Amino acid sequence: MSYELWKEALSLFAGGVNSPVRALVRPSPFFTAKGEGPFLITEDGKKIIDYVLGYGPLILGHSPERVKQKIKEQVDKGWLYGTPSRIEVELAKKIINHIPSAQKVRFVNSGTEATMNAIRLARGFTGRTKILKFNGNYHGAHDYALIEAGSAVSEYGITISKGVPEEVVRTVTVCEYNDLECVERRLKSENIAAVILEPVMGNYGVIPPEDGFLRGVKELTSTYGSLLIFDEVITGFRLDIGGAQSLFKVVPDLTTLGKIIGGGLPIGAITGKREIMESITPAGSVFNAGTFNANPLSMTAGIATIEELENKNPYTEINRAAEVLADEIDQMIKTEHVTHRIGSMFQFFLGVKDVKNASDAKITNRALYLKIHEMLLKEGVFIPPSQLETIFTSTSHNDEVINITIDKFKKVLGELA
Repeated sequence: MSYELWKEALSLFAGGVNSPVRALVRPSPFFTAKGEGPFLITEDGKKIIDYVLGYGPLILGHSPERVKQKIKEQVDKGWLYGTPSRIEVELAKKIINHIPSAQKVRFVNSGTEATMNAIRLARGFTGRTKILKFNGNYHGAHDYALIEAGSAVSEYGITISKGVPEEVVRTVTVCEYNDLECVERRLKSENIAAVILEPVMGNYGVIPPEDGFLRGVKELTSTYGSLLIFDEVITGFRLDIGGAQSLFKVVPDLTTLGKIIGGGLPIGAITGKREIMESITPAGSVFNAGTFNANPLSMTAGIATIEELENKNPYTEINRAAEVLADEIDQMIKTEHVTHRIGSMFQFFLGVKDVKNASDAKITNRALYLKIHEMLLKEGVFIPPSQLETIFTSTSHNDEVINITIDKFKKVLGELA
């Protein structure tokens, strides 16, 4: 059934998919009929342990009962108003309560919208034009971010997307992640409105910041009058209920959020210092609008998800699942490699001794990783189809599921050896 759907999809969608990373699954993408706990059930009736989790949002696993029930209750009340509602106030209060940089919030509909508007806001607030980003940091599919981006962009060999005007490219300057000297040179010599970065790289595999890197970037932006934007679309509410900024104790000027704050429904948010956020219309003159901003269903799912994180504080449990699995995989791989894990995020890089930035990650043995991915999928385990993505765990990945996964890895790696 999946293969027949794939052939039909090829005639309907560019490349057969609606987001390019989905086409990387080999030999062809499977089509999902249902998600349940740690499992995906395919149109062919196959049950697969899922470590992709929608590329990060599903920290409670698929279809958690309380979130599902709250969504159903909201559907009965309506799913689009075009007016303010109580639930957007409630979700904003939760974000402000937990995220250290958050003083005011603007809801949008995706991580892409969040970073696009955060960059516009930084330019409007500072009166400057240029943005500094890092090689391999992915900040969404808009013109100002598709320059040396990570994730599926790099898998398709695209350093700068066609269609991005050269005039736009010239407004973005790039450094290697973890390179403070480059950041200082650029801030000193160029008129930088903001530095935007993933506090933990999650779109070039998992690459953590070196000691002092985030603190150093914060100090440099303060010195040179630029804003610091943390793109916490992946790490927000995953590494800690206060995000990576709470974990590393570095507070940016602006933060972009997405994924988990919508409980698996479309969402994005810009949040930050009050005086900066007040520049957004209608309070200020940096324009943002959206028919679906603060959509009631996304607000409801986000509140229900965060309440589960507040009430059950599952981070120790989720992190331990990732730690056990990552450590076992690390010991099983006999070829030269390095494994990075932080919290419930991890990835293994093959054929290298160290990975501290995108240039290091580019020379890993991605063909071997893809082979492991293919063989695991046949065994009923779904890890990302790209070494430049992240393996995630959730509250639904219990000991039994982790042990089954370890056995499947042993089988696959044994056969490859």
